Amino acid sequence: MNGQKRADIFIGAAVRIVRKADQPTGRLTEGTVMRILTNSSFHPHGIKVMLVDGQVGRVQQIVERPSDAGGPVASPAED
Repeated sequence: MNGQKRADIFIGAAVRIVRKADQPTGRLTEGTVMRILTNSSFHPHGIKVMLVDGQVGRVQQIVERPSDAGGPVASPAED
């Protein structure tokens, strides 16, 4: 996924962003979404987010982690 649709991004998602300072080089920074800053449902340059470490940038890629792929997440058994 390319990060242009707000619906594809959620708090806790692993993403790669391009920070404003890195736009000329296109250098990507990987992190976890803490806040979604773009209010619109779509942005052609990527949805702006803040990572848990405080860095802000536009999502270029959504990273799929092994735990994200596949079926439902098992919940702990109740006794």
